[in-house]
Amino acid sequence: MSDPSTQCSQILRDLRRGKAITPLDALKNYGCFRLGARIYDLKQQGIKIKSSLETRRGKRFAVYWIEGKAA
Repeated sequence: MSDPSTQCSQILRDLRRGKAITPLDALKNYGCFRLGARIYDLKQQGIKIKSSLETRRGKRFAVYWIEGKAA
């Protein structure tokens, strides 16, 4: 199991690089099963992260990005 603070730093790095992150991305790239919790942690640090709900193949999930950074 990865350390939540390490996951937060990896997620923040990619968000700042303009990537939008989904829960599947988080699992594949950071070993993070609880992306929503890590996003909450980052927001508690004052980082302004945007989100939206998307549906693909009948499944709903959140997508997170930093405004002005997503491609």
